[in-house]
Amino acid sequence: MFPMARIGTSDLDVFPLALGGNVFGWTADEAQSFAVLDAYTAAGGNFVDTADSYSAWAPGNSGGESETLIGKWLASRGNRETVVVATKVHSHPDFKGLRAGNIRAAAEASLRRLGTEYIDLYYTHFDDPQVPVEEIIGALDELVREGKVRQIAASNISPERLSESLLFSQREGLASYVALQQLYNLVERTEYEAAMADVVAAHGLSSVPYSALASGFLTGKYRAGAVVDSPRAGKAGTYLATERGQRVLVALDEVARAHDAEVPTVALAWLAAQPTVAAPIASARTVEQLPALLAVADLKLTSEELDRLSVASA
Repeated sequence: MFPMARIGTSDLDVFPLALGGNVFGWTADEAQSFAVLDAYTAAGGNFVDTADSYSAWAPGNSGGESETLIGKWLASRGNRETVVVATKVHSHPDFKGLRAGNIRAAAEASLRRLGTEYIDLYYTHFDDPQVPVEEIIGALDELVREGKVRQIAASNISPERLSESLLFSQREGLASYVALQQLYNLVERTEYEAAMADVVAAHGLSSVPYSALASGFLTGKYRAGAVVDSPRAGKAGTYLATERGQRVLVALDEVARAHDAEVPTVALAWLAAQPTVAAPIASARTVEQLPALLAVADLKLTSEELDRLSVASA
C-alpha cells in the first residue's frame, strides 16, 4: 500500500498523484475515461481532479462534460466513498465568477452532474478580484456547513488575496482553504517559489500543482526533430526551444537512467519532493499512459538527484 499524503490541515488523505480529469469528454471518450479511472483506482489511486468548465472549450461541448463522465463512473462502480473528488467553480459558461449566488448555483450543478451529495475538495478555479474575500469565503462556508462540500481550496490566486482570505477565515471562524492548485513544474517554478510557497507553508496548506508535466514537455517525448500529434504540442515546443529546456531534458534523462525509470516519473518525483507539495496532477488519455505517472508513488530521488534537477531548471 502506498503512503498517502494529507491535504493541509484537512482530513483528506490522497494518493501522491492526482488524476486530472480535463481530458474526460474532450480527448478521451466515455469508454477511454472509464478505463483510465478504473486503472488508476485499481493501482491505489483515489484523488480525481476536475472542474465545472471542463471541457467547454472543445467544439460541441458546453462545460461539465468531465464531471458528468466522472459521475457516471462513480455510480456504475459504486465507489463514491473511497474516491476524493475535487472540482472547481468560476469558469463554467453558465456560472461565471465568484459572487455568492453563483458559487451556490455552480456547486448545485456540479453535485447534480457528479451524482453525489458532497464534493470532497471545492476550489475557486480562478480568483474574482471584484468580489470581496468575505463574500467568497462566506458562500463557501455555507456549503461546508450544509455538508455539500467537505473542504475548500483556491487556485490561480495572488499571494495577497490568498493571505487575505486565510486571515478572514481565521478571524471569523469560517471554513478555510486547505490547498492551493497552481502552475508549478520543473520548467515553471518562478511564480510559485517567489512568494506563494511561503504563504502556503505559513498557513499549513498543501500544494496540488497543475500542469505537472508542462503540457507534456516533461514526458520527454518532445525532442528536436520529433513530431508529436497532440493539442498541447505548441506549448511544449516553446520549452524545447530554450537552452533551459534542453538542460532539464538532459538532467531528466540522466536521473531516469540511474533508476531505470521513465522521464515523466522522474519529473513528477522531483515535484512531489518539493516542500508543501502533496500530490501533483497529471492526466492520462489512455491506460497506456498511466504506469509512468503512477510510478511516482514508488520513486524516491536522492538529495543529489533533486539538486541536479533543480540546478538544471534554475
